[in-house]
Amino acid sequence: MEKFILIFRHEDGSKIASPEQMQVWMKQTMDWIGGIAAQNKFVEGNGLPFHNARVVGHKGVVTNGPFGDIKETIGGFIIVKAESVDEAVAFAKGCPVLQGEGNTVEVRRVAADDGVH
Repeated sequence: MEKFILIFRHEDGSKIASPEQMQVWMKQTMDWIGGIAAQNKFVEGNGLPFHNARVVGHKGVVTNGPFGDIKETIGGFIIVKAESVDEAVAFAKGCPVLQGEGNTVEVRRVAADDGVH
């Protein structure tokens, strides 16, 4: 079994959900993760807040915020165990983040120490 990271990308990180919307989204997310955990395939994960962030660029140039020159932001991630990338993609398809128009979940295999990257 391999590990895959599911990266939650929000098309426009400047849009802030209402506290009520956030509460609904968090419950949906916890239920979704709980379903993966019930299969013993959840490894870890976390959200990535937008405040107190910096972007370090070429030649050490530092800018405030995670946005840089793009609108898209990374809102969080989870790592899952899966038999294949197709199984990891099936997990990603259930992610509540996808309710937001333009939002995506990027799926990548986590490199192992097996020499295959």
